[in-house]
Amino acid sequence: MRIDLNGVGINVADTGQGPAVLLLHGWPDDHHLWRHQVAALNAAGYRTITPDLRGLGDSDKPDDVAAYGVMRLVRDQAALLDHLQVPAAHLVAHDWGAAVAWAMAALMPERVASLTCLSVGHPRAFAAAGWAQRQKSWYMLLFQFRGIAERWLSHDDFRNLREWAHHPDHDEVVTRLRDPGALRASLGLYRANVAPKSLLSPPPDLPMIQAPTMGVWSTEDMALIEAGMTGSAAFVAGSWRYERVEGAGHWMQLEAPDRVNGLLLDFLNSVTARS
Repeated sequence: MRIDLNGVGINVADTGQGPAVLLLHGWPDDHHLWRHQVAALNAAGYRTITPDLRGLGDSDKPDDVAAYGVMRLVRDQAALLDHLQVPAAHLVAHDWGAAVAWAMAALMPERVASLTCLSVGHPRAFAAAGWAQRQKSWYMLLFQFRGIAERWLSHDDFRNLREWAHHPDHDEVVTRLRDPGALRASLGLYRANVAPKSLLSPPPDLPMIQAPTMGVWSTEDMALIEAGMTGSAAFVAGSWRYERVEGAGHWMQLEAPDRVNGLLLDFLNSVTARS
């Protein structure tokens, strides 16, 4: 279904019954990223809410780069829960979705029953991960160059994207990004939030995370190092759990769905049992 949130049309799937789980994807994905998790969660008695983030999938793609600031996306998720009359949800998030989820859990704790972040840790832990993480984040600087980044990614039928990212769904991703407007909009996440000057500025000083939190990192991630996730424990006041998925790349929910589903269900079931 399609919902207007803060003046932006958001495409969202809402399936199943039970405690609500809001799943947030990252770049360059859409809500189909979570298909294996949605099936497992629905079968286990959870309701799943999976939006396409603004600028991605079938959601609107504003022209203004400022429209992609993390807080704009946080407000989208709060408005989505309001529209669906969900007071609080379990957040499950990956990549840029995880950046949104960390901010939402810190600033709107009453809306977050639990937090599960895949790949991307707390922004302060990411910043503290040092030179090793900076090396893996080289593409963030490239993506700031408008026109050049689009040409680099799309050249030779997106060969650079395919060979660098090794996305399990690369054909579907490329099909979505062949529209120049879609590719440009997708890069708004990087241009609004990690401009070069951000390298010289401290990350936002967010309140401690109060919700029970699980961080999951995969050993073959081409973009993130482990310290960015393990270091997140320092910013969580609630219970903290860390899990390492061996042999999977950045898109672990596609490459190791059974392992991810098992961790997710074990964590959510333990949280709901305690509550």
